[in-house]
Amino acid sequence: MSRCRGRSAGVLVILLVLVLSALVVPSAAAGGAGPRAVPLTELTVVSEQVAFGLRRPVAIAGLPDGRMLIAEKAGTVRAYHPDTGLAATPVLDLTSRVDTSGNERGLLGITPAPDFTRTGMLYVAYTSLPAGALTLARVPLTAPDRLQVLLTQEHAEYNNHNGGQVAFGRDGFLYWSTGDGGHANDPFKSGQDLGTLLGKIVRIDVNRACGGKPYCVPAGNPFVGVAGARPEIWLYGLRNPWRFSIDVDNSLWIGDVGQGLIEEVNHIRPSQGGANLGWSCREGTPVFDQQQCRDGVRYTDPVFEYPHFMTEGCSVTGGLVYRGSATPEAWGTYIASDYCSTLAYAVRPKPRGGYETATIGTFPTQPTAFGADAQGELYVLSDLPGFLSKVRFERVQNR
Repeated sequence: MSRCRGRSAGVLVILLVLVLSALVVPSAAAGGAGPRAVPLTELTVVSEQVAFGLRRPVAIAGLPDGRMLIAEKAGTVRAYHPDTGLAATPVLDLTSRVDTSGNERGLLGITPAPDFTRTGMLYVAYTSLPAGALTLARVPLTAPDRLQVLLTQEHAEYNNHNGGQVAFGRDGFLYWSTGDGGHANDPFKSGQDLGTLLGKIVRIDVNRACGGKPYCVPAGNPFVGVAGARPEIWLYGLRNPWRFSIDVDNSLWIGDVGQGLIEEVNHIRPSQGGANLGWSCREGTPVFDQQQCRDGVRYTDPVFEYPHFMTEGCSVTGGLVYRGSATPEAWGTYIASDYCSTLAYAVRPKPRGGYETATIGTFPTQPTAFGADAQGELYVLSDLPGFLSKVRFERVQNR
């Protein structure tokens, strides 16, 4: 009898230890680092070119079947598979719809629908003919003539600052980034204007139609019912959020391209809908235009920023959080770069608040976008050389 009681007590102790361990280990849903993560200073990135011959590749998205879809600026989408390489023929051609005038216009963003395996539906962001309007649309990958425009924003006067990232959140809603209207100094004062979609990140429900529109505005959007505000807005105060990504906890990591002083990365949790990221009152944390600042307004600071002025940097390329399995030491690490310097920036939330940051190497020339395959392993695109590289992490000692 005493042996049975001892065994039961031992089992209870083991169960208690397991429960306590589960409470103290950061979870993927919390966006924290995995149990085997190491300090960022013990990591470096290595890139291996796996495909070339692309024409100004600017966006990349992984498919469940292992393919990577790559958007080319002129309006074509190419497919790459690690077993068969880069397909010679585009899988989608939207060149007849896309305005490519100016360096920053074109096909800018692509993402598969969550049910892509069943529907083959792709969501795309581009500047449309004839006047460069920012355009969000959906199109069956095999039927470009069935493209349906969902939402547009006029952007005719200047051809730069178009944003262009598009991605689905874990909430099932579609997120889209837009630039402030172009030129310099926020000429339309769009960043702080809730009456325009320029300089924003938009969130819409594309699974339903409402009021004659091919989408609905989620009831939880922060500016629903606010007089003079566009209800589609999720975040505002952005200059040119060229690339953002959405992590497993539905938080947004945003690389917002600066004017000439600061490049910044923002990390916005799901509870922070409606956050004001500052532009053009601020560029990063420094004040940029005092006239655009308002008393009593709360601005959300970036979690990482680096100097643009008098450096090799010119334009931040936002990346994504590593959630693959090949390098568990890097799990939970956000990776970004700069189009000019190609430095590899690593950012990771600390368990007790704040962020750990480090520069952990370089990427290939002119990085324009990062993507992840079905296993969570990372890839990076290079613009004018026109190639795709696979990214891996390596452990280093005493850096």
